[in-house]
Amino acid sequence: MSDKPAILVTRKLPDAVEDRLRRDYDVRLNPDDRLYTADEMIAAASDADGILPCHTEQFSAEVIGRLPDSIQVIANFSIGFDHVDLEAAKARGIIVTNTPDVLSDATAEIAILLILGAARRAAEGERLVRSREWRDWSPSFMVGTQVTGKRLGIIGMGRVGQVTARRGRGFEMAIHYNDVRPLEAENQLGAIYHDKLEDMLPHCDFLAIHCVATPETHHLLNRERFALLPDGAIVVNAARGSIVDDEALIEALKSGKLAAAGLDVYNNEPDIHAAYRELPNTFLLPHIGSATHETRDAMGFRALDNLDAVFAGREPRDRVA
Repeated sequence: MSDKPAILVTRKLPDAVEDRLRRDYDVRLNPDDRLYTADEMIAAASDADGILPCHTEQFSAEVIGRLPDSIQVIANFSIGFDHVDLEAAKARGIIVTNTPDVLSDATAEIAILLILGAARRAAEGERLVRSREWRDWSPSFMVGTQVTGKRLGIIGMGRVGQVTARRGRGFEMAIHYNDVRPLEAENQLGAIYHDKLEDMLPHCDFLAIHCVATPETHHLLNRERFALLPDGAIVVNAARGSIVDDEALIEALKSGKLAAAGLDVYNNEPDIHAAYRELPNTFLLPHIGSATHETRDAMGFRALDNLDAVFAGREPRDRVA
């Protein structure tokens, strides 16, 4: 019997991350990358000391209550932790960690891709080329929204939001932001702070969502708040789907209140609201904000650093519960 801590890994991880897991732990891998049901995950965690999951696994209070007593830590391969009931984990004495910092650049790149793709009607154009329906050029053909020089509003000026703001400045965009508190003066870089979201929205030609998914931000963007945006605004979401009320966003896109939306995250993904697929003014990606080789390796190593700390008796760097 191994004297190394036993770790259940719920999804297929990068090779370098799994190599380190094999070296340092008695690891239970998922080489087929099959999504576990809750019952399967609980059974697979039998006698394990920790679980290394992704956001695809839901740790409700009921699931956490059924985990083996041996589980000491849930070390998420994810910056988000809304899929874990933190209070239930605390009640069981289970440490919960995440992987911040390392995916800021990659996620901000996706936010900029969503802005450009939605503004310049990239999905429509790509379909035309692939389907051979592109006929000729015309001054009225595929006219979109220019990004350069416009106003970019950011909800949540954390690590990812700040990188998105820097990238937006490369397009000479004026930055507005809303968060629970303003940035330190040296980090503002000319960005305009709004302590109330409602006060910021009328100043947003583009709106990028980068806040954390919490009960307080659930459906933060609803019908009333979409109405406060300028006509023809564009909304992009690279954070979490739950922050957006789908019906309200779809209504705003159908009515023309919003010119377009760029989405990388959704409610109930991958079983997303069918209207998003049907609307011509949506630019849709399959939750790939952190999907670069460099970032996925870094996320895995960060999760392993947290595991190492727990089993060495140290406080993990990224503890959220």
